[in-house]
Amino acid sequence: MAHPIIYLKKNEDRRLRTGHLWVFSNEVDSQRSSLDSFTPGDLVQIHSADGKCMGTAYVNPQALICARLLSRKANLKCGGNFFKERLTTALALREKLFSKPYYRLVFGESDGLPGLVIDRFGAVLSVQITTAGMEQRKDILFATLVELLAPEAIVLKNDNSQRQLEGLGLESEVVYGAIPDPLIIEENGAQFKIDIVDGQKTGWFYDHRNSRAQLAALAKNQRVLDLFSYTGAWGIPAAIAGAAEVICVDASEGALVLAQENAGLNGVAERMQFVRSDVFDYLKQARLDNQLFDIIVLDPPALIKRKKDFKQGYEAYRRLNHLALQVLSKNGILISASCSFHLSRENLHEILRSSGRHIDRHLVFFAAGGQGPDHPIDPAAPETAYLKTFFCSVSPSL
Repeated sequence: MAHPIIYLKKNEDRRLRTGHLWVFSNEVDSQRSSLDSFTPGDLVQIHSADGKCMGTAYVNPQALICARLLSRKANLKCGGNFFKERLTTALALREKLFSKPYYRLVFGESDGLPGLVIDRFGAVLSVQITTAGMEQRKDILFATLVELLAPEAIVLKNDNSQRQLEGLGLESEVVYGAIPDPLIIEENGAQFKIDIVDGQKTGWFYDHRNSRAQLAALAKNQRVLDLFSYTGAWGIPAAIAGAAEVICVDASEGALVLAQENAGLNGVAERMQFVRSDVFDYLKQARLDNQLFDIIVLDPPALIKRKKDFKQGYEAYRRLNHLALQVLSKNGILISASCSFHLSRENLHEILRSSGRHIDRHLVFFAAGGQGPDHPIDPAAPETAYLKTFFCSVSPSL
């Protein structure tokens, strides 16, 4: 049986033709196909204004992104075979990239599974579903994951604001098996105990793995300040690599408790400090106390979650980088990152340039980074390229 059809307005098929997967509600010809007639999560055909089929999508008339393409084929059946094929393809790439099962297994649109993120923590899978279309098919998804990977546990992480935009609940739960206690993963030669249920996002941030390794290579005998440290993913490899001292600063007591446990797990607790503080307040006090650090890692959470928040978020990034530069030692290194899609690489570049000039420092970029290879970028979907990092050498003014 053919799926019902959503018709696009004239010329509103251009994004899909370039390879993108999204349809916005204002692109739909509501006279020919009223969105109100569709149920969230249902499969539909997307047709251009001239009647050409653009592919099969799932729909949510309540969301701004009202449809997300699953295939360029008409009348795709989105069952077990569909998930098995897409997951097998995603798994094959990760197994080429990594020797151990610690990585992002599925990265939404880039893996042909819009609305789905899966992180693999050894025998445990952390699943984040952000769309009604994936929510409707989650039981098939879970069954396929069990068949392919035989995990000990699958955790559904629903505490994500994107779900609210789709009219979905925010309750997280263990949907299969039991989580081992402790749950320990490996990254960059270090071990980390993680908390999936109460931790942020899926419980861990794999995306900075390459930049963290680059920091560790620079850290020997250095005094390192790790801001927004979470559970120690930047700071602990730096300490293992021989940093003289690492200070981790975060506002979350729970994250710092876990970071301290991870420091002990890796035998570097004696060279690490854990400070619970607002980062802005910490930097201001460090400046007053004339503290200086050889390397500063500035990796804040997304400070611009929506386009309309750009002005306020840009100012927050500017203030953070400005404050960090003021407590950086002579010939020190600032590692500045942003995971906000709406703050472009050019924006962060300009923040660093202007901050350096404002305090009369000579700042140069000697390396730049982005998301790890388990977060592949779809060239037709700029939204999949969100992470940017600059490694800055900062010296007195010329």
